[in-house]
Amino acid sequence: MRFHHNLLQATVDALHQIFNEGKYADQAIQRILKRDTRWGSRDRGFIAETTYDIVRYKRLYTEIVGAGTVYNSRDLWRLTAVWIVLRGHALPAWEEYYNTPVRRIKGKFDELSSQLVYKESIPDWLNELGQKELGDLWAKEIAALNNQAPVVLRVNTLKSDLKTLKEKLIAEGHSTTTHDDFPDALILNERANVFKTDAFSDGLFEVQDAGSQKIAPYLNPEPGMRVLDSCAGAGGKSLHLAAMMENKGQIIAMDIYPSKLKELKRRAKRAGAHNIETRLIDSTKAIKKLAGKMDALLIDAPCSGLGVLRRNPDAKWKLTPEFIEEIKTTQQEILQSYSRVVKKDGTLVYATCSILPSENEKQVEQFLSSEAGAGFELQESQNMYAHREGFDGFYMARLIKKD
Repeated sequence: MRFHHNLLQATVDALHQIFNEGKYADQAIQRILKRDTRWGSRDRGFIAETTYDIVRYKRLYTEIVGAGTVYNSRDLWRLTAVWIVLRGHALPAWEEYYNTPVRRIKGKFDELSSQLVYKESIPDWLNELGQKELGDLWAKEIAALNNQAPVVLRVNTLKSDLKTLKEKLIAEGHSTTTHDDFPDALILNERANVFKTDAFSDGLFEVQDAGSQKIAPYLNPEPGMRVLDSCAGAGGKSLHLAAMMENKGQIIAMDIYPSKLKELKRRAKRAGAHNIETRLIDSTKAIKKLAGKMDALLIDAPCSGLGVLRRNPDAKWKLTPEFIEEIKTTQQEILQSYSRVVKKDGTLVYATCSILPSENEKQVEQFLSSEAGAGFELQESQNMYAHREGFDGFYMARLIKKD
């Protein structure tokens, strides 16, 4: 494999922003990719994927090179050397790689790989938590979460269908695969920037992981229903609901961030989704006004995000035990507060992109044993794991309000 100095320099600069300046990986990479307009898709892909790989295995690579918590330029170049060597490539004859101990890198890798915290590159506290909550599943799941995530599209059935979209993408140079368990999904056979396609501009699809595509259908939405998406964010699931409801009925998409709701409006316009109304959560009055009026409620709760580490590998290094405890409190508060909007015989779906039972099953159990949850019954729940389904990790539970 031939390496280009300017691309690895860009990778080093991205790593500096992520490791030393605390920038989010996706933001740092996007900033770096704007540096040189001459870079093609292959160049840009190399920078992004190499950076993500090194972030993913930060602890392992750092231990191999013996770097500290602050990375100087030499440290960062040594991390890229480890990445190259462990992939079986010869190091380029560049000044940055002079006197690199290739044999020592391989030996140190073999030595460290017997320990899960180094092999899968995770903090000690997270490994202890994962083992405590998931037992034997933890090692399988964290290994799967270190794999690169596939690019999955969801056809927008308001404007197209799976067969038509597949053909249009082929015409634009992108081949895809369908999946029997995900009726609206197309999986890209090769990674590509699909946001530049005419099919995307025309609103024929959204990029949405297959696991995430399971959540809206879990509500059993029907045309004409009134649905509240209580933590809508930029609206991926609201858009899916709009398509399933054939633009009939009402979807109220709420969030505490105006910028996310603004993005939702932009996406809804492109998708031709006309039954979505955005509302900013700026007080408890927003919920009180809807008490007992909604046929269905989706709580896509804020969470640790451990189920989507493949897409956000730097989250391993930003998460703290304290944050997870705080977010569990928030999850229960949202369940207690928002559940009042569901009318009799209505549906509540609680979902997270976490794999921890304490954020999932335990939260539902706590809610059902509370006064606010006394009128609800758990109808069904489902866990999705990266090591089993091959997509992001998710949890969803469907509750029916009986009283």
